[in-house]
Amino acid sequence: MTLQLPITLKKTSSFESYMTYVTSLPMLSETQEKALFKKYQEHNDLNAVQEIVLSHLRFVGFIARSFKGYGLPIEDLVQEGSIGLMKSIKKFRLDFGVRLSSFAVHYIKGEIQEFVIRNWRLVKATTTKAKRKLFFNLRRLKTNTEWLEYSDKTAIAESLGVSVEDVTEMEVQLTQSDVFIDSSTKNDDENSSFICEKLLEDKTTSLDSQIIREDFSDKAMAKIYSAIKDLDDRSRDIITQRWLSDDKKPHKYFAAKYKVSQERIRQVEEKALATIKNKLYQFH
Repeated sequence: MTLQLPITLKKTSSFESYMTYVTSLPMLSETQEKALFKKYQEHNDLNAVQEIVLSHLRFVGFIARSFKGYGLPIEDLVQEGSIGLMKSIKKFRLDFGVRLSSFAVHYIKGEIQEFVIRNWRLVKATTTKAKRKLFFNLRRLKTNTEWLEYSDKTAIAESLGVSVEDVTEMEVQLTQSDVFIDSSTKNDDENSSFICEKLLEDKTTSLDSQIIREDFSDKAMAKIYSAIKDLDDRSRDIITQRWLSDDKKPHKYFAAKYKVSQERIRQVEEKALATIKNKLYQFH
């Protein structure tokens, strides 16, 4: 399917001008969308396809804008997202029972993500499926800018189906200063501000985050508690109140409770965490 769109980002003066244009285009009603798809699928009517594409370019722009934190040219992100939109139109069927916008978002995001991976410095760090998943989710799952605690790493690893070591490695790589692969595009001032940005921050509730929360609640915590229940009473008490309680107790509290030194409590805690870690690996 080859179409010549009447407008591209490079033909406008800025991304905002492009967005002003595409958001001014009329959106299709469900009835109109179905009628156009019938023309395309039954008669290969490319004029119908073009009308569908134009009415959905606003979604490409919205999604592309959420990837601006990676410092890549916005026109390239829009172009890749548009390719994803075209692919979704080719694969869409009316009997799917959803509107095209709901179906297309996965293709649009997928094309942009692949472009980011091909062109960002962390390309070498995202060659496996697990690391790609971490690359696009770790920043969102971190609740602050501090280094993750072991319990947080364990929770994230469980929710994403990766190892704790993968989480640690990706956290280090994401924390390092990032530069473009193509040094000819690098500008020191832009790079400085880019490093300080929060990358790919999305405040909206997505299907991905909903699935992660449900998976964490139903599976991850069950595995963690299953591992904890086999600890001795003292170890289980320390782990539960230091890692799983909202009111986290310090080592000093347990030292007084069990009449031992704080160093001894720390040793018991480390041993218990190691035991839990080994048991969690056995669940995979």
